[in-house]
Amino acid sequence: MTHIEPQPGIMDITLYQGGASHLAGIENVVKLSSNENPLGPSDAAIEAFRRAAFSLHRYPSSDHAPLRSAIAEVYSIDAERIICGAGSDEIIAFLCQAYAGPGSEVIHTEHGFGMYRISALAAGATPVEVKERERVTDVDAILAACTKKTRLVFLANPNNPTGTMIGSSEVARLAAGLPAQVILVLDGAYAEYVEGYDGGASLVDARENVVMTRTFSKIYGLGGLRVGWGYGPQAIIDVLNRVRGPFNISQASLNAAEAAVRDTAYIDHCRSENARWRTWMADALAEMGIPSDVSCANFVLARLTSQEEAEECDAYLKSRGLIVRLVAGYKLPTSLRITVGDEASCRRVVHTIRQFKEGQFPEEAADVTNL
Repeated sequence: MTHIEPQPGIMDITLYQGGASHLAGIENVVKLSSNENPLGPSDAAIEAFRRAAFSLHRYPSSDHAPLRSAIAEVYSIDAERIICGAGSDEIIAFLCQAYAGPGSEVIHTEHGFGMYRISALAAGATPVEVKERERVTDVDAILAACTKKTRLVFLANPNNPTGTMIGSSEVARLAAGLPAQVILVLDGAYAEYVEGYDGGASLVDARENVVMTRTFSKIYGLGGLRVGWGYGPQAIIDVLNRVRGPFNISQASLNAAEAAVRDTAYIDHCRSENARWRTWMADALAEMGIPSDVSCANFVLARLTSQEEAEECDAYLKSRGLIVRLVAGYKLPTSLRITVGDEASCRRVVHTIRQFKEGQFPEEAADVTNL
């Protein structure tokens, strides 16, 4: 008889489900389920990745200095207080590993990113879910949930999968109101989609209890390379670097990310295109009686009338080669999260949802390029 058992909390983890990519028997699938940039990475990032092929036999940089310097230059922050990881997920895991554990609590909001709970449980900590107010972060509810056991508070701003965000003054009020032993983690995966928003960097500079995480997987179009970063007080970054593996990011990924972050003109273009088609799609859905909150990210959370209608709409979209995201796992069973794609994709998904709502089910998909 074996007595081999995992650490407490591990078996309480429900495996993370990413957005689907394929549909059996259907070609030319449009994937709008993972909040990827439909324009892809910049040409500069692609070329940097291509050049890295000639040095694949070499170990990557262990200090990530060139990428940290580029991030610091573009975002006007201190390179010494930046840590890089395999996606911002890894930074989240580092924080839980270093600051949470058995007997401690980690707070996340009701509809927050699923990796907060997973990383807390993996570290042996107890995840604590706090209610939101109409799909918006409730600062007072978070403060009320804090106890002597609380070690971390995770806040995605803008949030995924709701797309909502709270203002800088509310975030600052939260940071100021936390108990002395608590770190506020501002997840800025979608921060670049908000014009003029620093993701919380200025609050990190002003306080000793705030860490910001960011990613290259969204607006930078490098989801396939897994690069993220964090910015925080020097003491916290020094701790996180003690648990970070020395070669946690490939050199090709580092090179592509450095080129991507420096190509600010391309990011401005991606932000503009996203805002344009996000507004168009939200307005078009609203005209059909499908509401959504004002999104500050690169997706729209479409709210159907019931869980049954959401599932039927999702099934119909799949039958027409369109993949969106059911978010019942985020306690939003009546909603579909729809990534903002390029013009053709946005027009196609709206047209298909209109067909569903009107009960029109043609044998072949219509040509919607001129709608």
